[in-house]
Amino acid sequence: MADAATPEIDAFTRPYWDAAAEGHLLIRRCGACGRAHHYPREFCPYCWSEDVTWERASGRATLYTWSVIHRNDLPPFGARVPYTAAVVDLAEGPRMMTEVVGCGAAALRIGMELVVGFRGGGVAVPVFRAALAPTPPVP
Repeated sequence: MADAATPEIDAFTRPYWDAAAEGHLLIRRCGACGRAHHYPREFCPYCWSEDVTWERASGRATLYTWSVIHRNDLPPFGARVPYTAAVVDLAEGPRMMTEVVGCGAAALRIGMELVVGFRGGGVAVPVFRAALAPTPPVP
């Protein structure tokens, strides 16, 4: 049984997680309506077409909203508190749930520019940091 912080990887999502391990964020784009979406699905959530393909995202985003989490009893999140759960708007259009790292809550602003990074430790998970911030490794 996987812990709460480890996503289950199957044949469909393997390209997403393999790209993340190489430092790239993937999204899905519909060949029928042209819209991009995230989280990865086997069909377009807008027009229901199954003509969707993987696409490498730019890694750029803007902050839509956030919340600083001060208590979380689920392992391993309790050891990370406080942390900043966030929703970002990817440059390609989709909105994505994530975490903002390397930036204190007082510095966060709606619309601020962010760039993707990846938290390691088994499966690489996308996180975001301020676009102008230095890029130390994500713990």
